[in-house]
Amino acid sequence: MKRYSTIMSVLLTLALPVAASCAEVPKAPEKADAPVEAKKEAAPKGAPSKKADAGTTTTKGADLSPSGKVVETMDGGGYTYANLEKDGKKTWVAFPTLETRVGETLSFSNCMEMPGFQSKALKRKFDTILFCGSPQIKPKTAIATAGKKQNGSKAAAKPAGQVKKMDKASGANAYTVEEIFAKRAALNGKHVVVKGQVVKVSSGIMGKNWIHLQDGSGSEKQKNNDLVVTSANEEPEVGAVVTMSGTLAKDKDFGGGYKYNAIIEKGSVKK
Repeated sequence: MKRYSTIMSVLLTLALPVAASCAEVPKAPEKADAPVEAKKEAAPKGAPSKKADAGTTTTKGADLSPSGKVVETMDGGGYTYANLEKDGKKTWVAFPTLETRVGETLSFSNCMEMPGFQSKALKRKFDTILFCGSPQIKPKTAIATAGKKQNGSKAAAKPAGQVKKMDKASGANAYTVEEIFAKRAALNGKHVVVKGQVVKVSSGIMGKNWIHLQDGSGSEKQKNNDLVVTSANEEPEVGAVVTMSGTLAKDKDFGGGYKYNAIIEKGSVKK
C-alpha cells in the first residue's frame, strides 16, 4: 500500500506541469485579436466620406446674421430669394414671401444654413443659402434712373409729388387718393374706385403686380398721396392715367417693415 501511494504521488507530480501548460493554451489566440480590431464596419451607402467632409468646411463660420444690398431677387414656393452684397461678397438668403426691391439694404438674424439646396419652384440649385425670418429693411441708398426698368420694377418718369391734380373717377364708390386714406376705417373691406397716374409698378411679387397711383391729392409729407393697388393680372404702363377698382384694406402689414395704412387689393382696370 505504501508503494502504491508513492507511485501515485510521482504520477501527480508529473501531471501538474502538463495540466498547467494545457490551461495556458487558450491564451495563444490573443495575438490574432489585433486584425479583428482593425476591421471597421463599412459606412452606410450615401454617407459622406472624409474627403467629402473636407469639402463642406467652406460653410463653417458662415455669417448667420447677414446683411447687405439686394442685387437680385425672385419669388417661389412661398419664399423670397435675395442675393445680398456686402464688401464685395454675395450671400443668398431666403425668407417668407415679401415685396423686395433691388437696391434695398436688408439685415437678418439667427438664420439657418442649407448647403446644396435645390429649389423645385425656381428649378435652381444653390451652393449654399441661408433661410431666415423676416428682414429688417433700410431705405434705398440710391434712386434708380427715372423711367428705367429695374428687375421687374418700373419707376416713374416724374418724381413723386409732381403729378398734376385731376378729377376723381365718376360713379359710385369713387374717391380721390387722399379721401381713401382719410376714410380708410369706414371703407375697410369695401369696394372702391380710384383714378390716378401710374408712377411705379413692381411686377410678380408674391404673385401680384404692385401698382402705385397718384392723382395730385394729398401730400408726400402726410404720406397720403401715393396709393398702392395689387393685381394678379393688371400691369398698366408707368405714366398712364387709369381708373382702378378693388377691395380696400386698412393697416395692412406684410411683415419686414412693409406696412400700408391703406391698400387696394384684387385690383382691376376699368375700361
